[in-house]
Amino acid sequence: MLHLPEKLPAPEIPCFLGWLNYWSAAAARTIGFPDPARDTELLARSRRTASGGWVVQLTDAPLDYNNPAHLDTLLRTYERFPEIGGRSMP
Repeated sequence: MLHLPEKLPAPEIPCFLGWLNYWSAAAARTIGFPDPARDTELLARSRRTASGGWVVQLTDAPLDYNNPAHLDTLLRTYERFPEIGGRSMP
């Protein structure tokens, strides 16, 4: 379950995943992105910003919740980053 932004332990933690995500340098550091060994697929569709943040695109086309491949990507990304939405909170 995802938590409301005011319930997250730190303001830099993203509240949820979208098709296109911006993670500041602090947010990326907090969730552990990038890890070259685990984030190869995401890095292929990501770019670093001048300020050290990241623009991360989950799939090539906009998320389609009727597309099983898109749902799989979304679920795997949530599993990779349990901090997003505060799901790793005690």
